[in-house]
Amino acid sequence: MLCLSPLLFIPRQKSMTLEDKIKAAAKNAEGHLEAAAGAITGDERMQTEGEAKQVQAQLMDAAGTVKDKVQQAAASVGDAIEGIAGKLS
Repeated sequence: MLCLSPLLFIPRQKSMTLEDKIKAAAKNAEGHLEAAAGAITGDERMQTEGEAKQVQAQLMDAAGTVKDKVQQAAASVGDAIEGIAGKLS
């Protein structure tokens, strides 16, 4: 009896879109500017908030990269299972 992997039934989602990448880059730039303005004016809170936005941008980018890698791996596993199932039938 052929047992198909549950991975075959996971809907494929879009990978990190250009829009997502632009949002992450914009958040990073905003953070750099805010941190620099805070450093220049001596406003530690503004500087810290800017640095936090930079970290948020890095996390957005990392999450997109992980999402892309997981989708690629799932697609590869699905393709391999389909290939094996084709050979068995």
